[in-house]
Amino acid sequence: MQIADDLKKLRNVGPAARKDFAVLRIETVSQLAECNPDELYSRLQSETGVAHDPCVWDVFAAAIHQAKTGEALNWWAFTPVRKARQQNGTF
Repeated sequence: MQIADDLKKLRNVGPAARKDFAVLRIETVSQLAECNPDELYSRLQSETGVAHDPCVWDVFAAAIHQAKTGEALNWWAFTPVRKARQQNGTF
């Protein structure tokens, strides 16, 4: 299965993230590199009808960053960005 082979190579993409990407029809790293974490997070909530933990955005941001740049940062490196946006109302 391509999704298991391609996306599984990314540092922060475990079974839960792969399930989310399947819901979002993201199957490859190259597809992911074209994505925006805000858009994916919003779409995931719309598609599932469930409010997801904001940390899911952090995982999406980290995975997209790695897909675009090759740099594998831990998902929590993106948490301060999200929290700052939450405080100023842009998240």
